[in-house]
Amino acid sequence: MESLKERSRRNSSGKRKHTGSISTIDRPTKHLREEDNFSDDFSEVDMLPPDTAITSFEEMALGMEPERLLPTAALADSAEWQRTIESVVRNVVSIRFCQTCSFDTDSAITSEATGFVVDAEKGYILTNRHVVCAGPFWGYCVFDNHEECDVHPVYRDPIHDFGILRFDPKHIKYMPVAALMLRPDLAKVGAEIRVVGNDAGEKLSILSGVISRVDRNAPDYGEGYNDFNTNYIQAAASASGGSSGSPVVNIDGYAVALQAGGSTEAATDYFLPLDRPLRALECVRAGKPVTRGTIQTQWLTKPFDECRRLGLTAEWEDVVRKGFPKEVGMLVAETVLPEGPAHEHVEEGDILVKVNGELLTKFVRLDEILDDSVGKPVRLLLQRGGRDIEIELTVQDLHAITPDRFLTVCGASFHNLSYQCARLYAIAVRGVYVCEPAGSFRFDGMDKGWIIESVDNRKTPNLDVFIEVMKTIPDRARIVVTYRHLRDLHTMHTSILHIDRHWTSKMRMAVRNDETGLWDYEDIADPLPPAPVLPKKAQFIRLDHVSQPCATELVRSFVRISCAMPLKLDGFPKARKSGFGLVVDAEKGLVIVSRAIVPYDLCDVSVTIAESIIVEGKVLFLHPLQNYAIVQYNPKLVQAPVISARLSDEHMRQGSETIFLGFNQNLRVVVAKTAVTDITTVAVPANSTAPRYRAINIDAITVDTSLSGQCGSGVLADEDGTVRALWLTYLGDRAHGGKDVEYHLGLATSSVLPIVRQVQQGIIPKLRYLNVELHLVHMSQVRIMGASEEWIRKVEEDNPERHQLFMVRKVECGQSQVLQEGDMILSVNGKVMTRITELDVMYDKKELDMIIIRGCQEMRMKVPTVPTDDLETDRVVIFCGAVLHRPHHAVRQQISKMHSEIYVSARTRGSPAFQYQLVPTNFIMAVNGIKTPDLDSFLAEVSKIPDNTYFRLRVITFDNVPFVISIKKNEHYFPTMEFIRQGDTWKRQTYDGKSPHEGAFHIYCCTLLLLTKLFRIGIEYYGG
Repeated sequence: MESLKERSRRNSSGKRKHTGSISTIDRPTKHLREEDNFSDDFSEVDMLPPDTAITSFEEMALGMEPERLLPTAALADSAEWQRTIESVVRNVVSIRFCQTCSFDTDSAITSEATGFVVDAEKGYILTNRHVVCAGPFWGYCVFDNHEECDVHPVYRDPIHDFGILRFDPKHIKYMPVAALMLRPDLAKVGAEIRVVGNDAGEKLSILSGVISRVDRNAPDYGEGYNDFNTNYIQAAASASGGSSGSPVVNIDGYAVALQAGGSTEAATDYFLPLDRPLRALECVRAGKPVTRGTIQTQWLTKPFDECRRLGLTAEWEDVVRKGFPKEVGMLVAETVLPEGPAHEHVEEGDILVKVNGELLTKFVRLDEILDDSVGKPVRLLLQRGGRDIEIELTVQDLHAITPDRFLTVCGASFHNLSYQCARLYAIAVRGVYVCEPAGSFRFDGMDKGWIIESVDNRKTPNLDVFIEVMKTIPDRARIVVTYRHLRDLHTMHTSILHIDRHWTSKMRMAVRNDETGLWDYEDIADPLPPAPVLPKKAQFIRLDHVSQPCATELVRSFVRISCAMPLKLDGFPKARKSGFGLVVDAEKGLVIVSRAIVPYDLCDVSVTIAESIIVEGKVLFLHPLQNYAIVQYNPKLVQAPVISARLSDEHMRQGSETIFLGFNQNLRVVVAKTAVTDITTVAVPANSTAPRYRAINIDAITVDTSLSGQCGSGVLADEDGTVRALWLTYLGDRAHGGKDVEYHLGLATSSVLPIVRQVQQGIIPKLRYLNVELHLVHMSQVRIMGASEEWIRKVEEDNPERHQLFMVRKVECGQSQVLQEGDMILSVNGKVMTRITELDVMYDKKELDMIIIRGCQEMRMKVPTVPTDDLETDRVVIFCGAVLHRPHHAVRQQISKMHSEIYVSARTRGSPAFQYQLVPTNFIMAVNGIKTPDLDSFLAEVSKIPDNTYFRLRVITFDNVPFVISIKKNEHYFPTMEFIRQGDTWKRQTYDGKSPHEGAFHIYCCTLLLLTKLFRIGIEYYGG
């Protein structure tokens, strides 16, 4: 069989000011260690934050260490350092954590880092803010003796890169828990230090260094979260992924700094001073709020020579140098946000001299004054171009402009624009930010950074207004939304959105709870029912200047099909697809379309007629082998001259002339007279890493025009407008660059017509088929395989144009089959089989009379066909963030043994499935040692497992490698849910405890709508 592959042949400390895309290659890195995403693209590493490193699965394994040996560098330390390190390591923990959804500047993430105990009695752990996460967090810590304990956030700083986690000290039973004392005063240039933590995924690593600077500006990691308005400490320690949150200790065992990041180009590490973390810890211990103040101005430390160029007078320089003889610079305004307290008072380039009459050069003192003055006035003395400027400002509450809630509606998530994002782009801290652009609010282009300007022609300046507007919009409405991107605020984008309040019906608010460490959810509003749809009028375009008269009539048989999939099933790589379909019955509203556009029926189908009228459609039929679907719309809602296409029942011939009419990438009609170059049985390459639907056992038509490769939808027609073949898109494999390969080929209408006629009569065909994949063999091979001269002569007489037969390449698993791989088929029901279309008799026959050759022996046998009733996915379970269903048809085509009826199709980033490596294409065999061959038995077992409890899964890979993993159940963020097809509709139910009930599509399951690079966030979908 002929293969289609053969047929188609920027400085780490530099301040970012421009809005273009930024290269992150030379950025300093945050020392998180990202979990492997097991994707052949990712690009669904979209789903991964771009500043984190991806490591291999093998590196992630944590072996039990019979004896812990200190690293070689540590062994060479003095005895005093050895004693210090032995004392310190008991206080250091490895943190495994997830941010369960995108929030603020961060995407959903599964990673590991380090922290250290700072209060053993109350169970406080200090680590980085980018570990504690801005959004919903769940995780646990592992102590040096491998005892594990759940942790939850009690504080994350709005700006500075530190946060505090809490654990229950009672859960640590086999070692005494001690705490490190914070001594920010001991971080001095020349001090010898050790970084003790989880470096590069190792349980314990100890890196040595010497502090070289204590006055560098905060590192710039590019887009995303960045610390600012603080000095950082610099040393050469060569830490890497996983060391975020490590304590930086001196020889006396005091924590003098907090590891935060490092340079990718040099062995340079950046440590956060502990002055502000110490204050926050004291407040948390005392049960007091950690007040934080701001005037919405970013400052940088700049040396005196640069300050002089900015207008610092010699008199003030003299005063400052005498007041602070060791200082070499002053604070200079870098960014002043519009509409903030400092707006129109402070200007970029202003030099800060005094605050409240106090001479000031350090961030620590500035933070102290602002944090103690929230809601109060402060007086600033600035130098601006050699002039003294005195101003008075009211200090704003920094927590008030840091989001602590988000809304989920229509599959997407929103919150007020954060100070972090606003500071990055020097804009006002206002607007509705789309933190999870999915569902109805998945915009074309970039995945994150969208600001909603208006919805349904109503301005939405903040989240509260946005909520009130969304409450008034009914399900399935189409509305106008305007929005901008943070990178390009000059451009206003306008889109028409289809509102989904049926798959994701609830509008929910999530609010951070710093007492429990969880985010609490509240239902805001139920959906309004869809508004009645009224008939509309429209006219099709005219093709007056096209040389083929039939084109004008044919255009009236085409409609645009848009398909939106709320769940990623069956290996299909996209959440939305669109193309054109051919109307085969205008009176009944029947349209035939490629399965590369409508892959399965758990979807929303929209039909656009004459590029004017949009109506809803539904899937009636999905062909298991021939790559087309039949959808239906209500023709009573369409007052347009739609014409039913005339389909030919005659076979096309190689060399025959035809009219090619297609729709190019610009959705424009193109027409050309051409000829058929080839009609042959093709092999659409299988996607080996993630099986997905592909057409098999079909004859594909190619034509002699370059337009054919530009068009994914169209027809081949006679001059009178009779359609001889459908021009369809066929989804193939995934190329090395992560791009899904699509092929454009013709399918003869003679194969389609019998199905269309049944559907026109109101009959949904119940087909049968041979569960084998065939490929071509030529006569030279046929002779060697044992065919007699008589059979060779019969082949030559039956098909003078193609001397060929077919051999069984693959037998599907799951159903018994008397045919074996390698069998060569001579005839079917008495007819020599030289054309694949001669196998179409199988669709309505329970068995076929075949003559085959096996092992050079001619054999006659009765070959049963199998029903297609169970080929399409009709039940989906979402458990711990994994999407589970029966192995779909493509899996059965590619695998030799069906391990179980529970196939992992996809998983959500930030979920237990992602954290504990339940990987797409795995099969689940057993739960806690109990065999679970199907979804019913699986649900019965997992329903017995209490929330926040570990359980075991026996799993086997697609390549037959069995293993056992442990997973901790998390029903708060990832409830168990089920979608079941009942007739032509889908029912959704949620499992609350042990019993299922109809429930809303939970907030985080909505992230399943995301792709990875498309979706940088939400779901990791193996192979797409």
